[in-house]
Amino acid sequence: MTKSAATTSILIADDHPVVREGLRALIARRPDMTVVAEASNGREALDEAIRHRPDVALLDLRMPELEGADLIGAIVHRVPETRIVVLSTFAGDEDIYAALRAGAKAYMLKDSPRDDLLACIRAVCSGNTWISPTAAATLATRVGTPELTPREKDVLRLMAGGKSNREIGAELRVAEGTVKAHVSRIFGKLNVTARTEAVTQAVRRGLVHLDHPEAQRKV
Repeated sequence: MTKSAATTSILIADDHPVVREGLRALIARRPDMTVVAEASNGREALDEAIRHRPDVALLDLRMPELEGADLIGAIVHRVPETRIVVLSTFAGDEDIYAALRAGAKAYMLKDSPRDDLLACIRAVCSGNTWISPTAAATLATRVGTPELTPREKDVLRLMAGGKSNREIGAELRVAEGTVKAHVSRIFGKLNVTARTEAVTQAVRRGLVHLDHPEAQRKV
């Protein structure tokens, strides 16, 4: 389908066919919008964005091959004119913050009313940003919260996979004592006192996702 100057061209990227079908049907009923491409994984989404250069890309945050902030950043770099709307089930403050920092113009939850989604698309096309009320409230809790370093996030991810300090040290090629120091700082920043609490908090905030290969084993 070719892009019309009279309508907003949209790329839909989601690994669930039913979601893509529902979004396509919703948009098809709007005379000012048209779907120009679909993608079932992040790599396809980037390729289709480059090929069609849509006005808006509706992106699921978690997809095979390329996802999240990496996918958003890649589209922003290769197709800067495309406005990115994240449409996700993930509502952790880290998910939202990372998406917006990477260049997304909007963050919507998949259970948002359809009229809100349509209003969001029109808003970002007018140069505005849009964050759903639930996502905005979650993001507000991040203010003043200490941020984990990249290495602390690595340690936390491996903790979520059920690895001991010794195993984490071996994987990251650091001393076990260094891992213990990282764990102590993680506890302090997350305001917890135990590994299980830390992982639970990390999952809730989107710092760790249990579908990650290293996090399949739960502590």
